[in-house]
Amino acid sequence: MRVLVVEDEQLLAEAVATGLRREAMAVDVVYDGEAALQRIAVNDYDVVVLDRDLPLVHGDDVCRRVVEQGLATRVIMLTASGDISDRVEGLEIGADDYLPKPFAFSELVARVRALGRRATVPLPPVLERAGISLDPGRREVIRDGRTVQLAPKEFAVLEVLMRAGGAVVSAEQLLEKAWDEHTDPFTNVVRVTVMTLRRKLADPPVIVTVPGSGYRI
Repeated sequence: MRVLVVEDEQLLAEAVATGLRREAMAVDVVYDGEAALQRIAVNDYDVVVLDRDLPLVHGDDVCRRVVEQGLATRVIMLTASGDISDRVEGLEIGADDYLPKPFAFSELVARVRALGRRATVPLPPVLERAGISLDPGRREVIRDGRTVQLAPKEFAVLEVLMRAGGAVVSAEQLLEKAWDEHTDPFTNVVRVTVMTLRRKLADPPVIVTVPGSGYRI
């Protein structure tokens, strides 16, 4: 899952991003509304965690732009105001969810994951394919009754492949969904991660390489 965090309080923004990355999400961070619109224009995000009171371009206007463009991206608004009227206004603008500050990080993660499921074709919370069960909420992978311990990026790659439902996923698509914008597009990190993932999942192999196209399960 790829997430954009838009928050002008830099320490909070980095803390949220770090926490989401530990949950195997690819996260980009910006600190104002103008930068957010620039990122949204060039990257496909599943979820935008959007502070409402932003400099340069207000969070409300960023949200309106996402809605006007008809993007599949889901928006969760953050604000220091807990008034019901503010929540209602944010939802009427087009936000998919609303979370007042301060918030429990576990709640933010749960809400982001729920919105991420809605950004694509509806899928069950626990993904199952080829004898593999993947639970994003618990960060748990089981294959044929055996728990498989995966690093965050390995988990993210496996989740993208399983969400594809058997369709081929290119290396570029894996790079976009499992890594952030600072990753070198010419790196071999996808190939290396897939190799490690295959080894940990053990035999019989379930990740198939489609020459010239990508990978599928």
